[in-house]
Amino acid sequence: MELDDPIINKVASSGLVTLDLEDYYHQGERVIYDLKDNLFMGMILKEKDFREFLKNHDWSIYEGKNVAVICSEDAIIPTWAYMLLALKLSPFANAVVYGNLEQLEDKLYYDAIAKINPLDYVDARVVVKGCSKVPVPTSAYVEITQKLMPHVKSLMFGEPCSTVPLYKKK
Repeated sequence: MELDDPIINKVASSGLVTLDLEDYYHQGERVIYDLKDNLFMGMILKEKDFREFLKNHDWSIYEGKNVAVICSEDAIIPTWAYMLLALKLSPFANAVVYGNLEQLEDKLYYDAIAKINPLDYVDARVVVKGCSKVPVPTSAYVEITQKLMPHVKSLMFGEPCSTVPLYKKK
């Protein structure tokens, strides 16, 4: 190879399409709403008191936030209590889930991936990027695999310069 030979970027000319799941990370704040704060003596949810709280609480503080609803106390919480909370949070929050922050992240990615049009990737050679600056849950990688597999020519994981082949259409 001569010094004046042009450097050829083989990755750029390979026709690979890189899909970075980090691009689907929702920027909104993640918060936990813990029902333990609504329990009487840390054990019982009193319906009358709970409904009064729901009526008077400023739910706008959850504007644009992603909310995971839990009860960290070992108490029996009726299902309707979670439903009432969802009704109050939903007009303000970006997302509301029953579960922990990990389950919230799974839901946020599930919703984002649901908006991807798999037909945009028909017969494409797709690399799902493996490194990111934000935590991408494993569930997101599983979800994107299921969504793209019926449409792509091939599916790989990693970086365009170093991929792990996963699937190739026959």
